[in-house]
This record gives sequence, structure tokens and C-alpha cells, in this order.
Amino acid sequence: MGAADVACCAPLTREPLSAEAAAGLARTLKAVADPARLRLLSLVAAHEGGEACVCDLTEPVGLSQPTVSHHLKVLVEAGLLTRDKRGVWAYYAIVPEALNALSAVLAAPSGAIDRPAT
Repeated sequence: MGAADVACCAPLTREPLSAEAAAGLARTLKAVADPARLRLLSLVAAHEGGEACVCDLTEPVGLSQPTVSHHLKVLVEAGLLTRDKRGVWAYYAIVPEALNALSAVLAAPSGAIDRPAT
């Protein structure tokens, strides 16, 4: 289950997740739980034209090209990025629907969580 599949799941505050939905959501969250991957998502999203070549991403994150490629592969497998091979380089773009689905699952409707702090 990739990030796009998370859209089928109700927000956490509306009903409990099924075991299958929780496992899929956990895989997606695990993909973004790494600081380098979060930076890469941000860099790709903010890049001119909405896509970035792997060659443009190594210097900003301070990692080697193979390490950056590995992180990008994890994000592609999670459904958060797409990959387009052009010659010797790969270009990555955000999958907006996947990010929207992930945020929708985690979003709490107004007033849904009005519990006193302990």
C-alpha cells in the first residue's frame, strides 16, 4: 500500500484504522520519517518546474549520489514521488495526490481533539 492508497482510509479521529490500513500508513510514514528524505521531498517540491534531477539534489543534502538515489527510490516506492529516466539522469516529481491523502488521514477536524492536556 503506497501513499495514494492511504486515501481510502478515514482520518484517525473518525474511526480506528484497520490492521491493513495501519500497516500501509506505517510504511508511508516510515518513508518520510528520515530527515534526508523530508529534505529531498521539500527540495523536489520547491524546485523550478516541480521536478528535480538527482544531480541537483546531492549537494543540498550533503550526501553522495548513490545515497540520495537510495532515498529517492524509497520515496518512489512509497508513492510520494515519480521517477522519469532521461538519458543518464533520473528526474523526480512530487505526487500531489499522495501528499494530500497522507495529510487527510492525519488531519483532525476542527474540535475533534478537545481533550485537556495531561
